[in-house]
Amino acid sequence: MLGLVSVVLFVLAAVPACSTTGTTGDDDDVSGSSTTSVPSASEPWRPRIGDPWQWQLSGELDLSVDVPIYDVDWSTTSADTVAELHRLGRGVICYVSVGTWESYRDDADEFPEEVRGRTLADYPDERWLDVRRLDLIGPPLLSRLDICRDKGFDAVEPDNVDAYQNASGFPLTADDQLAFNRWVASAAHERGMSVGLKNDLGQVQELVGDFDFAVNEQCFEYNECEVLQPFIAAGKAVLHVEYTHAVADFCPVTTALGFSSMRKRFELGAFREACPTS
Repeated sequence: MLGLVSVVLFVLAAVPACSTTGTTGDDDDVSGSSTTSVPSASEPWRPRIGDPWQWQLSGELDLSVDVPIYDVDWSTTSADTVAELHRLGRGVICYVSVGTWESYRDDADEFPEEVRGRTLADYPDERWLDVRRLDLIGPPLLSRLDICRDKGFDAVEPDNVDAYQNASGFPLTADDQLAFNRWVASAAHERGMSVGLKNDLGQVQELVGDFDFAVNEQCFEYNECEVLQPFIAAGKAVLHVEYTHAVADFCPVTTALGFSSMRKRFELGAFREACPTS
């Protein structure tokens, strides 16, 4: 959810220890180079355990980061950019909020007022969606996934899939959320893309079989990283970021768990400081 603020700003991996090489501006990568992995044409690409990644949702997209995984916005990233990332050997993940209404999106009017719930804390341009109403929110969400597919994305990062744990304005239950999250996963798979479970730690055990990898923010800060171990045990990557802790603090913990970890800033620009890969 913390990544959502970055979209508004668009004008638009195990090792025992961690080290830093100094932090710089948003256009600088603080990490070593990595090998790349080319998406397979025979089955959906998915990230590999421990592979480093880049997650950029704001600012001019920096294509020079030498990592095998890029996670970028569904709307502001062009098909040509996805193709260029493929030429560079990157797998490309399509970030899309499926659980909130975003007032700044071109398709905002396609979500009726009755499915728009309470405003998200700290995100005044977003409101929770009633995930029970697939008859109303399903069509525009499927259109977004169609765009991800048509642009050539390899995978999807569906955000805000834990409304049942928040003050959404709707009486959502855990079962409502499970049904919705599985619907999203199925829709991505039907379009030939892998899909990651974003946060929603309370339902990892139930959903690890439905999702191909996990994306997590701040599990170290909240002492929750062990909850994601079912993904690693199933041979599925965990793409992880921290915002306020130094890499020297969290890298020894999260890389030992097999996570692909890095430090980002809240705006999710080009800046990254990754745990070392060797």
